[in-house]
Amino acid sequence: MPLTLKEFNALCASLPATTFVEQWGGAQVWKVGGKVFALAWFEMGHEPGITFKVSEIGWEVLKDAPGCRGAPYFASRGMKWIQSYARPGLSKAELKRYLKASHMLVAEGLPKRVRKEIKV
Repeated sequence: MPLTLKEFNALCASLPATTFVEQWGGAQVWKVGGKVFALAWFEMGHEPGITFKVSEIGWEVLKDAPGCRGAPYFASRGMKWIQSYARPGLSKAELKRYLKASHMLVAEGLPKRVRKEIKV
């Protein structure tokens, strides 16, 4: 069973120095240091589309996994972003791990000054 909207937002909110905005036609967008690390669309009657940044290894593992794909827009620009969008997709535990890893990857890519300001 995929993450619910409440579970997704609670997990992202629990990570250090995060901010939330709803944009791009109702997407739930989470950022660290002003940079997106996770976003999701939750539409009634559809599996949620949950998008996150991955490492090179994560990209190779997930890009062709059942229920996963290179994230629309992000992956087409050469970035290593995955979307879990259909069953079987990723389990709740897997999604939580990847969302935490995405937060870390994005935070590590921030300028040192910003990381120091937001304490990540």
